[in-house]
Amino acid sequence: MPRSKNNVAAHKRHRKVLKKARGNFGGRSKLYRTALETVRKGLKYAYRDRRNRKRTFRSLWIVRISAAAKLCDTNYSTLMYGLKKAGVNLDRKMLADIAARDMDTFSNLAKIAAGN
Repeated sequence: MPRSKNNVAAHKRHRKVLKKARGNFGGRSKLYRTALETVRKGLKYAYRDRRNRKRTFRSLWIVRISAAAKLCDTNYSTLMYGLKKAGVNLDRKMLADIAARDMDTFSNLAKIAAGN
């Protein structure tokens, strides 16, 4: 019996990988084997960096809150502790946005935090 090849599925698999590899330089976008390496590595970086983005943004928010807190004559840890004790349920993302856009409101929050 002659050997049966699955060319249709193989071609589809190759096309899928080469489509993901578009935009890469030289053989990385044209040759299947190098494109496969590039795609696998790219997907690995994407997975890792989706998690890293959350860390990066949290640290950015903390820096912004800390800078605004210093303008209100307090520090980050005291501000956060006072807000938690006062029952103000604002997350760091919202606090950073308030600090960047509306300093009057942030200073009122700092006074609430200092009062407790």
